[in-house]
Amino acid sequence: MKEKRLEILLWSIAFPGFGQLLNGHLIKGLAFILLEVILNVNSSFNMAIVHSFHGNIEKAIEVTDYQWLMFYPCVYMFAVWDAYREADGECAPYAFVPFAFCAYSVTIGLIYSPLFKVGGVLIGPVWLPILFLLPGIVIGLFIRSLLLRSSRRPS
Repeated sequence: MKEKRLEILLWSIAFPGFGQLLNGHLIKGLAFILLEVILNVNSSFNMAIVHSFHGNIEKAIEVTDYQWLMFYPCVYMFAVWDAYREADGECAPYAFVPFAFCAYSVTIGLIYSPLFKVGGVLIGPVWLPILFLLPGIVIGLFIRSLLLRSSRRPS
């Protein structure tokens, strides 16, 4: 991965919209930043993060507004993908697939976060979606490899 693309990817992961700003897309970057702030504030996600880091998972679940937070994974992953795609030239074929599957899997993790236990421990609306990111990456990369193989075969 080229250094500029990696830089933009990491800044976009840190905060949606930053990657767009680095790519010179001011309006799109500010729109993603505004959207992230709106979703974050209305879902009480920052408080859920604080409670999760303090080990108060029940409180994290209690303060979370899932109606708002359900939008977060798709907006977040799309912003990351968009910044990555626009950085430093053309992307590899089907590079979007792992990003899309991460959005799906994190959303599933969020849906089950008030109920699903890992090793008998409820890990809540911050840690479970992060944990569900891993299968999204693996499944996305696997499906991308299948798509790449099928596109190389003569028809």
